[in-house]
Amino acid sequence: MNEKASNNHSNSKDCQPAREYSRAQQFVNNLPYAAMAVLGAAIFVTGFENPVWGWAAAGAYLIYSVAGAFWIMIFVCPFCERYDTMCCPCGYGRIATRLRQIKDTSRFKEKFRKHILVIVPLWFIPVLVGAVFAVRSFSWSLLVLLILFALDAFVVLPLFSTKHGCADCPQKDSCPWMRHKD
Repeated sequence: MNEKASNNHSNSKDCQPAREYSRAQQFVNNLPYAAMAVLGAAIFVTGFENPVWGWAAAGAYLIYSVAGAFWIMIFVCPFCERYDTMCCPCGYGRIATRLRQIKDTSRFKEKFRKHILVIVPLWFIPVLVGAVFAVRSFSWSLLVLLILFALDAFVVLPLFSTKHGCADCPQKDSCPWMRHKD
């Protein structure tokens, strides 16, 4: 990734020692989450025998995925030191400025722990429902989707986050996700 040290003086907060991310980098950093959402939706479309129910469940899962991202932007990002800077690897901090004012950054850990639980089911719903589909009516396409989803959700996305996005975060020492992953 093409990261550079931040010289973001348009904001009152200094990004040091964090990195500044271009919009293209932020887009790339969101690809594992987007892939998880699309693969999860595909599991519903493939697994349901009735296509109406499959597309409805897929649509609901995609809405939940987008709503989950906005939930984080509204209830976690305003407490982050990267709020309103290009130092946020996913770009949520910049979007959050349009949704909510900055809050006390010392409460980030508390808010992260409380609100991350809203999106955790996104990782498990497709696996659990997909396993039921696979047992009831096995198909190779469903099995491939389940494997791809599991690899993305449980390997790629966490590795991408911990080794790239979270690695230079100024709050990683107080973050419940990163505290024990160095």
